[in-house]
Amino acid sequence: MKSTLLLLATTLLFTLNALAGKSGWDDNYDKALAEAKESKKLVLLDFTGSDWCGWCMKLDDEAFSKSEFKKFAKDNLVLVELDFPHGKSQTKKLKEQNSGLKDKFGVRGYPTIIIVDAEGKEQARWGGYSKTFLADLKEKVGALKK
Repeated sequence: MKSTLLLLATTLLFTLNALAGKSGWDDNYDKALAEAKESKKLVLLDFTGSDWCGWCMKLDDEAFSKSEFKKFAKDNLVLVELDFPHGKSQTKKLKEQNSGLKDKFGVRGYPTIIIVDAEGKEQARWGGYSKTFLADLKEKVGALKK
C-alpha cells in the first residue's frame, strides 16, 4: 500500500512539473537561432515527451529545474523545448516544426539533448538520461566556446 501511494505521489509530482512548463525556455527554433546569433550563445534543444516520458521528467527535475543549470544557461545558452506530448495540445505549426527537427537531427528517443550553434549546426548530443548531464554540459559548452 505504501509503495503504491509513493508511486502515485511521485507520478503526480512529475506530471505537475511537466504541466507547469519550463521557465526560460522557448519553443520557436528559428527565433532561438536568431537570439543565439545576436547574443553569441549556443542553442540547447531538448527533445522531450514532457507529459509521459519518465526519463524526461527526471532530467527536468534533476537538472533543468536546478538554479545551477538556470544560471549556467542564462549565461551561455538559448533554450528550446521540442515537445512531443501525449496529453497537451499544440498548434499544427508547432507540431510540424518539432517533427521536422526530430527528422533533421535523427532523434530516435527521449530525452535527446542537442547543442547547435547559431547557424543550426550540431555541436554536441546526449541521448537519454544521465546523472552527470549538467557537469558534462558545462564541460562541452566550455570547450565549444574556446
